[in-house]
Amino acid sequence: MTGKGVLIPIGGNEDKGLGENENYTLDFIEEGILSHVVRESGGPDANIIIIPTASSIPKEVSQNYLDAFSHLGCKNLRVLDIRNRMHSSKKETIKAVEEADCIMFSGGDQSKIVKFIGGTDMHHLMAHRYLNEKLVIAGTSAGAMAMSEHMIAGGSSQESLYKGAVIMRNGLGLIKDLIIDTHFIHRGRFGRLAEAMAIHPNLLGVGLAEDTGIIIDAENHFKVIGSGMVILFDPSGLTHNSHKALPEGTPISLGNLVVHILANSDEFTITNRNINITPLEAGFI
Repeated sequence: MTGKGVLIPIGGNEDKGLGENENYTLDFIEEGILSHVVRESGGPDANIIIIPTASSIPKEVSQNYLDAFSHLGCKNLRVLDIRNRMHSSKKETIKAVEEADCIMFSGGDQSKIVKFIGGTDMHHLMAHRYLNEKLVIAGTSAGAMAMSEHMIAGGSSQESLYKGAVIMRNGLGLIKDLIIDTHFIHRGRFGRLAEAMAIHPNLLGVGLAEDTGIIIDAENHFKVIGSGMVILFDPSGLTHNSHKALPEGTPISLGNLVVHILANSDEFTITNRNINITPLEAGFI
């Protein structure tokens, strides 16, 4: 699915400019990821919906985003804390999604997003608007992982590279070409995304570091934003993939899994898998 809208998956712990705790702050919020979200949404006058459905502390998380977006000059902010599927089909929920310029999903448990929103009236409307209008859909951590058709629902980093370490489920299906993992470097998730590539070798794997995201446009092209790295797995040239033949718990092997490491302002076109690395003299921003 490639739409006229914009997807902004974020790796977690994005700078919100709210304090010294790494969970809530970045040094330069005006130049940070959330400022990109606001610009892509049309500026400070944009209607932004915050959806903390994935979180176990939705009030605290919602307030953090309200404060962060307010710091960037945004005034048209609304929280939709969806906790059941009926809530996803309420008239006020549908009206809010109809009027939104941006929908921002928080982190937490991506399975909750799919459970309470996937396949509902809200999901269908959101997907329709993303396909046909310049709706921005942003998500951090769980909110990023839920965007893909094939979603990582869990899995042990300690058991990674053993068959069965990654748990795959259906996501929201906003983008079909990517499998997204988050907190990628900090939590050592190389192995579970590698197994996801073994299961779905026709797709691309995107591992987002914390305070790092990508802006995916209507041309199936993305640009890296934030302070960290994006680890990109391309399994299109695999010469060996033992996954199907092995029993659960067995170490897997992959041959010729191509890995790219991208940073701020680097670009990638999903369709033809073309990379554009920012020249060094222009890259220090």
